[in-house]
Amino acid sequence: MNKHELKKRLTAILALDSHPAHISAGFAVGVFISITPFFGIHTPLALAAAFLFRLNKLTTISGAWVNTPLTVVPMLAASYKLGEYLLGAEPRPFTLTELSWTALKPYAEAVLLGSSLLGLVAALISYALCYWLVLRFRRKDPGLAELTRESIEAGEDLEQAQAQLDQKQP
Repeated sequence: MNKHELKKRLTAILALDSHPAHISAGFAVGVFISITPFFGIHTPLALAAAFLFRLNKLTTISGAWVNTPLTVVPMLAASYKLGEYLLGAEPRPFTLTELSWTALKPYAEAVLLGSSLLGLVAALISYALCYWLVLRFRRKDPGLAELTRESIEAGEDLEQAQAQLDQKQP
């Protein structure tokens, strides 16, 4: 993905016709998923979470792509070290010959625990950052600023209001 495509995707997310909290929640769930060691299935997990929790699919998938191939190994090492510390285990050397479940198996418990906690912290930070970015971006456009003001006053976005109406109809 080049700089132009990244800017286009970010603009599409920030301009979504949705409450800033809804956009931010989807992104944060995606970021949490990106920290997990479930290589190769981050995108399907993000889609499943978006459907299950009624989140925006675009923001959830975009969040799931935050942990890139450049950051996955340092994130795994940090997850392992945190997990070992929390488990009270004697630290062992963390060496990977490949990124696969077979290679991670001896470290699985510590990596899953550590990545869950790091993912939670990353999700909370990304939620706040995304919310702030949406508000800041929307202030520049009068139409988007009005949409944001109305959605914050109403406390819900149009999708949630429609879902409530659908549930009331027989």
